[in-house]
Amino acid sequence: MMAEFYSESPYTLNLRRATEAFTTLLADERLGRVWFIQVNSKEVGNVVLTLCHSMTYGGLSAIVDDFFIRREFRGTGLGKAAMAEVRSFCASRGVRAIHVETGRDNAPALAVYRRAGFVETNLVHLTLGLADPTHAP
Repeated sequence: MMAEFYSESPYTLNLRRATEAFTTLLADERLGRVWFIQVNSKEVGNVVLTLCHSMTYGGLSAIVDDFFIRREFRGTGLGKAAMAEVRSFCASRGVRAIHVETGRDNAPALAVYRRAGFVETNLVHLTLGLADPTHAP
């Protein structure tokens, strides 16, 4: 499903690195959670949530690291339901904030996140990569 997700983006997926990252996450629930979105017992999407400690919010915060729904199932309410599940999971575990990043030109993703209650802030998201990412432009 990750390959399908990245095939719709300008990024190339390093499958080995992505598999390692996914395996690490699945092996340690303290790092986050993965949900598989299903319709009639068929996997049609997924959400990957990672956890970290935030000084700004005084405790756990979460990042929606990956969120994908197959094209033919978009616009059916699955994204809204998935974000509600993520929010419920986070609230039940004391997570103080949920973050997400997406491209400014990704109107469908922005719409899903905004409907789920996410808001843009005046903060700038900067990254200092200390290793190669699992995807590259």
